[in-house]
Amino acid sequence: MKNRYILTSLFTLLAIGLQAQGIPTVPKLVVGVTIDQLRADYLDAFSALYGNRGFKRLMKEGRVYQNAEYDYVNVDQASAIASIFSGTTPYTHGITGNTWMDRNTLRMISCVDDVHYMGVYSNESTSAVNLKVSNLADELMVATQGKGHAYAIAPTREMAVLAAGHAGKGAFWINDETGKWSGSTYYGSFPNWASSLNDHQGLNIRIDNLVWTPSLPLTMYNYVTTDIKEATFKHAFSAEKSMKYRRLKTSPMVNDEVNKLVNACLSGAPMGYDEIPDLLSVVYYAGNYNHQPATELPLEIQDTYARLDNSIADLLDILDKRVGLQNVLLFVTSTGNTDPESADPNEYRIPSGEFHMNRCAALLNMYLVALYGEGQYVETYGDQEIFLNHKLIEKKELSLTDIMNRSAEFLVQFSGVKDAYTSQRLQLGSWTPELDKIKNHYNAVTSGDIWIEVLPGWTIVNDLSGTKQVVRHAYTSVPLIWMGWNVKPEIIDTPVKVGHIAPTVSHALRIRAPNAAMQAPLTGLRK
Repeated sequence: MKNRYILTSLFTLLAIGLQAQGIPTVPKLVVGVTIDQLRADYLDAFSALYGNRGFKRLMKEGRVYQNAEYDYVNVDQASAIASIFSGTTPYTHGITGNTWMDRNTLRMISCVDDVHYMGVYSNESTSAVNLKVSNLADELMVATQGKGHAYAIAPTREMAVLAAGHAGKGAFWINDETGKWSGSTYYGSFPNWASSLNDHQGLNIRIDNLVWTPSLPLTMYNYVTTDIKEATFKHAFSAEKSMKYRRLKTSPMVNDEVNKLVNACLSGAPMGYDEIPDLLSVVYYAGNYNHQPATELPLEIQDTYARLDNSIADLLDILDKRVGLQNVLLFVTSTGNTDPESADPNEYRIPSGEFHMNRCAALLNMYLVALYGEGQYVETYGDQEIFLNHKLIEKKELSLTDIMNRSAEFLVQFSGVKDAYTSQRLQLGSWTPELDKIKNHYNAVTSGDIWIEVLPGWTIVNDLSGTKQVVRHAYTSVPLIWMGWNVKPEIIDTPVKVGHIAPTVSHALRIRAPNAAMQAPLTGLRK
């Protein structure tokens, strides 16, 4: 009993001491910065382009985990943001990608499509209904009985909605057609501070005068090795006509637009001003312009990181001015995905080839017809998945398990195929590290019946989406940086999972972790 009193007294003195230093025991505001396509190798390689207020400040004052990992395959923007804020993988949270095949319509749909809600400054019907678990925004709203504020700001609809979750007070993204900051009636009324920015400083008012040119002397851009020699570059978005907003969203200029709304949000919404904690999700872009390979636009990718550094610096200044960084717990990480790379030149003789999904599906259907009689057994395909016709199989009183197994045995004979995984094998098969990462990307509701693993170096050609993707199985990690709120500066090489982020934030806020977050909070975060 005596020891309990001593411990209680120590905790009380610690809390009083922290408050005396102007550092709250719980952060007044958590800001999660997710940088789409941020590459750790580029982050280091382009460091000569940075000032002292952005990335260098993060590295100096922050707790830097250099090797954070996504523990599933085929990471993209939507699955990444859902995983960051829920603390689990697509197998559980349900978001396997930006889009997926709808079995009812046999069409690709967005993971946040929902006809039950209207768009605001948008004709897109949107909600977070497909996110099958709670996330940080939801848990904060429950813990504060709705008195806290949780907003998400991103260039794209999917990333904004999946960060705001089910209970957040707003998700905002740039409309591809109008350039307006948009939202959904799913989150209630559209705030005045966002409407005011649209009406008085909207991107649609300014885009015809926006031109992207190098922000630094050209002699500083010398990292990316390429045969293409650029003297300089100049991208006027007004020349893109109907695509101008989509093009701008693949440039670093979009990060300035995100900061404009962040500033409006912190000015107009009561965030970080009282003892009730708030949450703000911010998404930046660090990918290739117009999704072209970096080797084709070497100056642009370097200037993207130089400008991103300035955007980070501006965000830190905004937070310090509006809330005070000592009151803010900030984390910065990456989506972990990148735009498809070009195939390796034939002259280097690296094994490669093209794997065509449409031909694969057609040949598989012919094989199943030969085995089971006439019918369209392969209903459709998407990405690396085959969708079988369940109604036909049931009508013919055939075994779905038998057909899946026969199909997998047939598919592994294709050139370029490493393995073929049936849905039953993913859910019930013996555990292996490789199977686990593939399973974590699978979801019984949205995924196909068979997932095809293509050999590294081969190019997957998808005629439905018109995309080509060069397969790479190499290990990749992303940076994870914590800063503010008395965080202890340190550089840590030990790998951690992205799933640690949500429980770590929850622990800092003294609230429940999201309901599927099974990782432990990171320790030793503060001084």
